[in-house]
Amino acid sequence: MRTFDLAPLYRSAIGFDRLAQLLNDAQRSETPSYPPYNIELVSDDQYRIVMALAGFDRSEIDITFERDALTVVGRKQKDATERTYLHRGIAARDFEQRFQLANHVKVTGASFDNGMLTIELVREIPEALKPRKIVIDGGENVTALEQRQAA
Repeated sequence: MRTFDLAPLYRSAIGFDRLAQLLNDAQRSETPSYPPYNIELVSDDQYRIVMALAGFDRSEIDITFERDALTVVGRKQKDATERTYLHRGIAARDFEQRFQLANHVKVTGASFDNGMLTIELVREIPEALKPRKIVIDGGENVTALEQRQAA
């Protein structure tokens, strides 16, 4: 495994300590391979996570969104019937999958159809954080770039 020295980042960038911590955590931890999932870029500010959850019922899945973390938990209910398998290829075991979300990324919806869980996400940047044009020696000192582009 490769290791990265993040010391130059700490010396020249302010406020990126969270990013450096995410990189360090990603290097140290093993990414769970179950359940399989895709992360899609739908448009510039829209994302989609699709998870294959064969054998799970809608009531056995719990999705939690808190600040910058999305957690998907599956708790399989115990089957009352004793089964004898000749081959068992469907895992159907409990899982917990965590996704670290960037600032201003929100979960807008989730659906479960034919064993596929789809979670929709969107990045909504607040108006106060959008780029602004600074006018030099102007009466109105700050104007939004979007107002200039609309004209």
